[in-house]
Amino acid sequence: MTVDVQVARETDWMARAIELATRSVADGGGPFGAVVVKDGEIVATGHNQVTTNLDPTAHAEVVAIRNACQALGTFKLDGCVLVTSCEPCPMCMASALWARMESVVYAADRDDAAVAGFDDRAFYQLFSDPDSVWPTPVRRIEMPNRNEAFDAWRQKEDRVDY
Repeated sequence: MTVDVQVARETDWMARAIELATRSVADGGGPFGAVVVKDGEIVATGHNQVTTNLDPTAHAEVVAIRNACQALGTFKLDGCVLVTSCEPCPMCMASALWARMESVVYAADRDDAAVAGFDDRAFYQLFSDPDSVWPTPVRRIEMPNRNEAFDAWRQKEDRVDY
């Protein structure tokens, strides 16, 4: 496939993601949309449902990844491309990594999102600066059986590795 053909396909997929984002706003959701593509075809879509579903994890990318996994019958989306209307936040990027996405492409960036009132730049900073002070305290509780579930996992002969 030539570079021009690939760019045209990505532009079409991105247009769909932006359409989903714009429609999400009209439907009471946030201005984010995403599609998952496999073998050149859109296999799943998602739009922001944080406020409509009262779910802070229902970002467009996560919704699209969930829908793609259901559509394809797998939790591994290797060979898939995540096309999203805006640069994925750290949670969404981590979700794409866990899904084993082949690649991620986006249109608007974190600065564009900040101008619209979605300023998650502080989250990017937390992950890039090891000396950052987290706004939510995170601490470990020492437990003697802390590895009990991991031990059970390692001993389970029919486990599904991921």
